[in-house]
Parts: sequence; C-alpha cells; structure tokens
Amino acid sequence: MTWLEKIYLRNIAKGMLITLSHLFKKKATIQYPEQKRTFSKVFRGLQILNRDEEGRERCTACGLCAVACPAEAITMEAAERLPGEEHLYKEEKYAARYEINMLRCIFCGYCEEACPKDAIYLSQTFAPSNYGRSGFIYKKEDLLIPHPKEDPEGYKKALGEKVRPLSP
Repeated sequence: MTWLEKIYLRNIAKGMLITLSHLFKKKATIQYPEQKRTFSKVFRGLQILNRDEEGRERCTACGLCAVACPAEAITMEAAERLPGEEHLYKEEKYAARYEINMLRCIFCGYCEEACPKDAIYLSQTFAPSNYGRSGFIYKKEDLLIPHPKEDPEGYKKALGEKVRPLSP
C-alpha cells in the first residue's frame, strides 16, 4: 500500500469512529405529538389581536402596523363605528378587515412595536402547517383573542406569559 492509500484508510476509520460515537449521544429530535418543544420567553409566534378588559377590540385601524411591516404582510380596511356599537369597539374607528399573510410574515415583531394601543402582539404559539395557500391568510376572526367575559379560560390561555398587563 502506498503512503497516500494509508492516509485514506485512516480517514475512513476516523469517520467511522465519529459515526459510532453519535450512536451513544442524546438524540436531538423529539417525538412531536407526544412531546412538546419548549420555547424561550422571547419567542415570537402567531400574531393576536388584543381586546380590553370589557371585550372591546383595541385596534383603531391606524395602519402603523401595516406600515412598519417590512414584508408587507398586513392589510387592513378602516370603518367608522356606528351608534350602538360602543360595546364592540373601543374607539370611533375600527378595522373592518384585518388580514395577515403568514407566508410573507417574517415574525420580526415590528407590528407589535409600532402599535400605539397594544392591539397586536406575537404570542408563544407557532404557525400550524396547512395544505393550501389560502389557509395561511389569517383574517380578523382568526386573530382576535377570545372574549374575556364569555370565555375567560380561553382569554387567559391566549394571553400567555409574555403579554404585559392590559392598560386602558
């Protein structure tokens, strides 16, 4: 055997030893449905539209979140509150249509920082998979947090640990 062939065999043996050593190390994968992955406290997941303590929507359709979004994933249309809808919307103007295209969203958190009313925040839930493109366009109904008086358990669960206390 030549000197070059001996080096080659030595390198193959080194590679095999590395492979064998990985058999006895802890596995990096988890068994997903049974085990849930823990995320850090600063994890940015799905966006949620917030409500106040009385269940009214906080969003005033100012459009700052849409302007701040570098991926242009947020679209909204504003509408005026009608008489008798004071229990639904906090301000005179509200978002009649609010959509987030999750295929474009980069989870940067700029929308959360730009909102003056704390109407949107990124939760600790990750975006679920889907089969079609239309399933990734979340409408206002999909993004709204549950009503605090009608569904207090769902409201507390959706708030999570990350959200700061609601302020008027």
